[in-house]
Amino acid sequence: MWEDSRVNYRDLNSRQQENYNFQKVSAVLAEYGFATIRLTDDWQGADFIANHVDGDTFLKVQLKGVLTLDQKYVGKDIYICFRRKGTWYMYPHDEFLAWALKNTNVRNTKGWEVQSDGTVVAGKYTWPSPNKNIVEWLSRYALTSRST
Repeated sequence: MWEDSRVNYRDLNSRQQENYNFQKVSAVLAEYGFATIRLTDDWQGADFIANHVDGDTFLKVQLKGVLTLDQKYVGKDIYICFRRKGTWYMYPHDEFLAWALKNTNVRNTKGWEVQSDGTVVAGKYTWPSPNKNIVEWLSRYALTSRST
């Protein structure tokens, strides 16, 4: 019976894992005064909307498995949300991009290929294991929970 056992995250398919992660981060965001609305299609790059109780704050959020930069999110006012070592992070994509281009080697990788005129050819980069400097930058965007 379902009451007797919890699911093993690793046994879930990718869509089930995304649903699982949405539910988990929604619980954490509730503690910050946000209600979340799951979107059936990526709307303006977002997987879900986080609506704050102040009635003025609406965040477009893309749920990822790891720390991510992607050219397709530039200028869309997207927050990227992912979990690392039990902590959820939700950071503004473009703010991290500006910092990463200045403070990491991402600009010189095949994942982030730029032509001599500045045009981005390939613009995607992920960090499964971010280094100490990146984790330090991310720390201000860590979501803590009283219940988890």
